[in-house]
Amino acid sequence: MPEDRDWEAYKVPPTRTPVSERVTSVPNPITFLQTAFNYVVDAPVTFVREWIERQQAKNKYYYYHQKFRRVPDLSECLEGDYLCYFEAEAQWRRDRMVDQEIVEIVRERVGACKQREGPNQFQNCAKEVELLAQVTKAYQDRYGDLGVHGNARTCLMKQKHRMMEERKAKANASQ
Repeated sequence: MPEDRDWEAYKVPPTRTPVSERVTSVPNPITFLQTAFNYVVDAPVTFVREWIERQQAKNKYYYYHQKFRRVPDLSECLEGDYLCYFEAEAQWRRDRMVDQEIVEIVRERVGACKQREGPNQFQNCAKEVELLAQVTKAYQDRYGDLGVHGNARTCLMKQKHRMMEERKAKANASQ
């Protein structure tokens, strides 16, 4: 390696000189506008928003965890109490939606287990498949054959007829 270096080929970068700030007697209009905007627009809006957030933090309301009070069943409503009929119908519809979601969740668990286990699904997913069979049988017993326009009254009548058939079968079996 040669001792003498060519300093012209590799020049040292010049040192940076600081840019002098202009000092004038007139204030910068942008600084004035920013300050005016902060005090006139931003500060009141920020204050109001923080106040609202503090009020909401006191009363937390989770709309997705809404809890409805249980209302009397349709069989417990007095004759001619149409408000009770309406509430019982709404309660029945909510219960049906919850039961549908339960069946769907169990079905998804079975599908995930089958996907995960592959060829060993019959051994390793037996509990999930059994649970799915129980859940779908319970759903079918309660809501099956009601159709799209099923309501609380037809469901109640279906349950009543099923109970009567079970009593008849039990009475015939004991004789």
